Amino acid sequence: MYRILVVATVWCTILFIPSATSAQSSKLSPLQARIDSKAKEIESKVVAWRRDIHEFPELSNQEKRTAALVAEHLRKLGIEVQTGVAVHGVVGILKGGKPGPVVALRADMDALPVVEDNDLAFRSKVKTQFNNMEVGVMHACGHDTHVAMLMGVAEILAGMKADIPGTVKFIFQPAEEGTPEGEEGGAELMVKQGVLENPKPEVIFGTHVSAGLEAGKISYRSGPLMAAVDELKITVRGKQTHGARPWGGVDPIVASSQIIQGLQTIISRQSDLTKEPAVITIGSIHGGVRGNIIPDKVELWGTIRTFDDAMQNSIHTRIKNTAELIAKSSGASADVKIRRQYPVTNNNPALTEFSVQTLQAIAGKDNVGVGQKTTGAEDFSFYQRVIPGFFFFLCASTPVDNNAASNHSPFFYVDESTLITGVRSMGGLAVEYMTRNAKK
Repeated sequence: MYRILVVATVWCTILFIPSATSAQSSKLSPLQARIDSKAKEIESKVVAWRRDIHEFPELSNQEKRTAALVAEHLRKLGIEVQTGVAVHGVVGILKGGKPGPVVALRADMDALPVVEDNDLAFRSKVKTQFNNMEVGVMHACGHDTHVAMLMGVAEILAGMKADIPGTVKFIFQPAEEGTPEGEEGGAELMVKQGVLENPKPEVIFGTHVSAGLEAGKISYRSGPLMAAVDELKITVRGKQTHGARPWGGVDPIVASSQIIQGLQTIISRQSDLTKEPAVITIGSIHGGVRGNIIPDKVELWGTIRTFDDAMQNSIHTRIKNTAELIAKSSGASADVKIRRQYPVTNNNPALTEFSVQTLQAIAGKDNVGVGQKTTGAEDFSFYQRVIPGFFFFLCASTPVDNNAASNHSPFFYVDESTLITGVRSMGGLAVEYMTRNAKK
């Protein structure tokens, strides 16, 4: 049975409050005008890259073709390239002609095991093996656009190399969607393998396309933005017996149903939801083969979403106690396993303030708005545990469509006009940060 971690499922339409005018006006450097001009010139190239990557998607830890495309592009630009990081990751280092800080920009490369239902000339028809199953493959979360936009940023900044006050580290990351069973990957492995060292960036920026609001709008939030995610597995063991004689055994199905109900009281009655929201969901139950046989085992699979480390630890403890004690009360036993997956995506407040000022100046104040927290998850959070990071959403629907297919849907669709906004924004955040902090 394959399992894929569902992450970064975001709807910009949940909330969009235009940002208030910043107390400090954001006067952009002359470099931004050059980025804007060049972005228009290469927009068609960015679109072509995106369509090519979309047509030939690759799953987590399988991104060989995409990685080769990126590495070849960066080398042609004269950028120092490292490949094979965290399996198929690509890192490019562009050293500017002037002294200044190191800034990292990240794009994720992997697709999802989804069969595409869009009627596009570049629709994916790819199928492959994942966790011993044949699956379709689709860029149903927009990572194809992230790669194409960062390739565009790299081309623009490489052409301005002499005037860049600092160093830009381009991180093309595999396996954001979660690795196959038994494998490591993604941002966590990239950090382990030193992607944030030699040279060490001061800050990192990342973005994600999302359905909902019209293309060109940007959504952000300071502090906790996306939830921490943990995988939950509970094995309830009883004693097999005939369904006509339940007293002859111990029924793990009844115990499991009581455990599921009990887990919900952890959120509704034991967690301070005025502090942060939290979610416990059981999404899979497996036990028994016939209606008249009580099995000896039931397996429950679920997910836990939290925004606060202390609440996360408390909820883990309460899940274990609830499951074990309910099972024990009926003569059964419960084995609880919780695997921490991604931490909270937490935007550094000071870096957020700078970023919002910059994005307002680039995209227009009315196009930059505060969004709600989302219980989706994103492994960009691993970088933010090491250095300050800012993560924002590029809305990608036209016209505004509250019913637009969400990320991870076989109908997920990106209005490609958002690509130029992404190029201008990611490039702008990098050069503006370097320009303002070069003297420091």
